[in-house]
Amino acid sequence: MNLFSSSIGRKILMAVTGVVLIGFVTGHLIGNLQIFQEPDHINGYAHFLQSLGPALWIARIILLVCVVLHIWAATALTLENAAARGSGPRYSVKHTIRATLASRMMRWTGYIVLAFILYHLAHFTLGLAQRDTFKTVLPSYVMTGDYHVMGLTVVTQDTEVHDVYSMVIRGFQQPVVAVFYIVAIGLLSLHLLHGIDSLFQTLGLRSAKWSGCLRKVALVFCALYFLGNLLIPAAALLGYLQPLS
Repeated sequence: MNLFSSSIGRKILMAVTGVVLIGFVTGHLIGNLQIFQEPDHINGYAHFLQSLGPALWIARIILLVCVVLHIWAATALTLENAAARGSGPRYSVKHTIRATLASRMMRWTGYIVLAFILYHLAHFTLGLAQRDTFKTVLPSYVMTGDYHVMGLTVVTQDTEVHDVYSMVIRGFQQPVVAVFYIVAIGLLSLHLLHGIDSLFQTLGLRSAKWSGCLRKVALVFCALYFLGNLLIPAAALLGYLQPLS
């Protein structure tokens, strides 16, 4: 119970849930980048995920629990720090010179990213589920080949699946949607930049010898993550990617 009642426990909760969420957003990006391959890939990938059934919902519940715990721990620590500052002496000069932009904006980027996640789920995941439930017309796609995961065939040729390839491209061909997505991904990348550094410190895995190297690795990872996500809406807006129908 110290994980919930103590400051260090909340920091550990933030670090552990942060590792899970970083793993998710990384895997999510790798899956989405399949849109630059033949439509079989992203459509087969989406169909495979939907076919997992209960396993997919278990994964979603675990992610939801991680998000809730991460936000709760962050909010509790913020309120605790604010209360501690309020009970101590106040200074006329606010010393933030050593604090990085990512660390100073950590709370706000977190809240904005949460809003983006909710929108993103409504836009794609829940939108697709709604089409299934109410049988709304969504162009179908017939697989021209097998789709494999780790060498195993999970979707076979000639299977009729949703045309997620076209749905994603159409969504990002709307400038407002694409710009909102790019800004949100930029804020998420900024959030990750400080979060990765912090979780290594919380878990006792950062030392003075390689802290500088860790920051550089985190910076490269976040830059690649941002650019990887940027490619998809940019390609749709510029006409490099076109829907099938």
